[in-house]
Amino acid sequence: MKFTKLQATGNDFVLIEADRMRRDWAKLSQTMCDRRFGVGSDGLILLLKSKAADFRMRMFNPDGSEAEVCGNGLRCFARYVVSTGLADTRSSITIETSAGIKTAVPQGRGARFQVDMGQPRFRPEDLPVAVAASRVPILDHRVDVAGQKLALTFVSVGNPHAVCFVKDVGDFQLCDIGPRVGNHELFPRQVNFEIAHVVSRREINARVWERGAGETLSCGTGACAIAVASHLHDYVDSPVDIKLPGGTLSVKWDRKGSVYLTGLAELVFTGEWPDREPSEEK
Repeated sequence: MKFTKLQATGNDFVLIEADRMRRDWAKLSQTMCDRRFGVGSDGLILLLKSKAADFRMRMFNPDGSEAEVCGNGLRCFARYVVSTGLADTRSSITIETSAGIKTAVPQGRGARFQVDMGQPRFRPEDLPVAVAASRVPILDHRVDVAGQKLALTFVSVGNPHAVCFVKDVGDFQLCDIGPRVGNHELFPRQVNFEIAHVVSRREINARVWERGAGETLSCGTGACAIAVASHLHDYVDSPVDIKLPGGTLSVKWDRKGSVYLTGLAELVFTGEWPDREPSEEK
């Protein structure tokens, strides 16, 4: 079974053209994403045919759970279809996801892409989060976690996010606090947790703990959620650079419409996974 490894600001993925394949994708994701016994990645992306868009994308986390959408994964997906000639660098690319149809626009020679991530949502049921709110968006909701008092701002960008503004992202014990927030009883389907420090109205330092993956070098939807939360607090202008351990992503939002995520995506290598199961429908 052929695969391609790609990365976007250090967020790496294994991509398979899987339209006629039948697999236990959750189990395969756990195996292939393992960094010692597999290929190693933050997720498994499937390229499929779509009746509603140019392509369909599914993405599985390293723990086998399926994500609704993935911003960096969308850019890697777009880079793949452009690089293989399945799509043209001169036109936009529509991609069907569980969170709706997203549009990726190649920039330059097709290594950099801008993705329309859609409009952010803020109602408790949109994430979901078990909070009775008379007003939305929900800003600075107080939660006690491991002796720390956190102020969380809730944003859905097709998947759920809780953003916390801190003085220093480097010193924050994300590997300890992240899973405690992500699995908190407030979030019946778990949540992605971001910590962010506003450097200026054009720049934010951040780290992300992703449900199903743990701390990653970058997260596209996380960067979008951070930018939106920062706008809601009137901390930043648009566009704003979100600086993550794996690199910088640019996010644009006019406080009314879609959130636009821009950044590089790169092919790393191709390979062949041992084919231990029948791969095609009879």
